[in-house]
Amino acid sequence: MAQFVVRNLDADVKAALQRRAMAHGCNMEEEVYRMLRRAVQERVGASGGLGSRMSARFAVIGLNEPLPELHGHQIDPLPLGS
Repeated sequence: MAQFVVRNLDADVKAALQRRAMAHGCNMEEEVYRMLRRAVQERVGASGGLGSRMSARFAVIGLNEPLPELHGHQIDPLPLGS
């Protein structure tokens, strides 16, 4: 099994890791191991921006046109009140 060393770890980060390990009933090394294992097993988020995610989500109901991008456009607020 591989090993690595983390140098120059801030004291507050180390203390937080120790508290987290105690809360989970393990030592700090095991806690870091569990955190790293979870981090690499997480699914990578969807690629693209919000428009791409919205387009993919609404494609199942018939949205076939691309959503326009609003980069650089002024958006006027809606009038509120009467």
